[in-house]
Amino acid sequence: MTARPPAPPQVMSRWLTFLFAVAAGAAVGNLYWAQPLLDFIADDLGASTAIAGWLVTASQLGYAAGILLLVPLGDVLNRRKLIPIMMLCSAAALVLCAVAPSFGVLLLAITVLGVTTVSGQILTPLAGDLADEAHRGRVVGTVVSGILTGILVSRTISGLVAGTAGWRTIFVLAAAVAVLLSLLLYRAIPPLAPKTRVAYPALIASVAAVVLRERSVRWTLVLAATGFAAFTMFWTALTFLLSGPPFHYPVSVIGLFGLAGLAGALAAQRAGRLHDRGWSLPATGATWVLTLIAFVVAAFAGRSVVLVLVVVVVLDAALQAHGILSQTRVFAVSGEARSRLNTAYVTCNFIGGASGSAAAAVLWSAGGWTAVAIAGVVLSCVALTVWAVGRRGPLVVGRSATIDQAGPTPATETTSRA
Repeated sequence: MTARPPAPPQVMSRWLTFLFAVAAGAAVGNLYWAQPLLDFIADDLGASTAIAGWLVTASQLGYAAGILLLVPLGDVLNRRKLIPIMMLCSAAALVLCAVAPSFGVLLLAITVLGVTTVSGQILTPLAGDLADEAHRGRVVGTVVSGILTGILVSRTISGLVAGTAGWRTIFVLAAAVAVLLSLLLYRAIPPLAPKTRVAYPALIASVAAVVLRERSVRWTLVLAATGFAAFTMFWTALTFLLSGPPFHYPVSVIGLFGLAGLAGALAAQRAGRLHDRGWSLPATGATWVLTLIAFVVAAFAGRSVVLVLVVVVVLDAALQAHGILSQTRVFAVSGEARSRLNTAYVTCNFIGGASGSAAAAVLWSAGGWTAVAIAGVVLSCVALTVWAVGRRGPLVVGRSATIDQAGPTPATETTSRA
């Protein structure tokens, strides 16, 4: 019988959890520095605002490529070295963004930044590896909340810094933060041997293989993608709502609504504890009930900023809690393949998010805010139906899937397969 490799030491202290959350949030936040600065950048580099919009698209496409091509390396390389190296690469890309002499150079630099700033998605499964099983949900929930906070806060920080010191300054500051965090992480992450040895082509192919093998993963990914589609659909349409009648808010004010979403993100942070207590599936159903209620209220909130704020907080708390529960449940399937599972999870979320954003534009043109709210109700009902059908079977992670460090044994590995 082949000896299994020893499990990594359970060293996920509160300090290390906090450091992972900050580093993951800073990494993902790199994707959003340019988003509120497109007018500034366009004026400085002699480009139109429409052309400048390609900066956001390029960073997202680069990020998608990095998720697919780089994040699976977390299962086969020493992450104590891999994560700091990725952060230093993103720091170099940030510096190139800061000194870009032309729009073309900036477009290239921000694409490279998207590819390299995936360390947050390597840190998340690493946090799951280092945490003991009794606290894994809490730890992963905290790190994912760091990512969500980074997304929400980066837009606000970017606008404030650029307004006083110019748009290039934010990229310089972000580069300095990336270098500092890479040093802290290199010192803080314990030495870890690679979990498995797989040739790179086979590694990438195994991302799809593990999804096809595990029925619970497929069902969870459907719910996760639906949740992120609803999330991006709402936030995209909210920009349309707040910029038009009756509100007519400027971009600076619209960005502050992200802080209301931050309250929801903080409220969702404790969702991982529900997983630790064995309540993952009941809590998932509850998040979709809250989402349904939020969209029903949203249908009547088109002229009330107070109701809009209530919907923002409730919807963000529900859908972000749902995301944490889904990701933690996916991580429970296999300790050996967590980075690849995270690749599948984030990729499906990316597809769902892109679909939600596109749907928001179409729905707004067809029926305005009411059409978006109705679509949210429909998505919530579909998700609740999937949850109700799957909660006693397909969504349940099999007993074999909880063997976190060594992977399933031949005797039990079929438990959670289709």
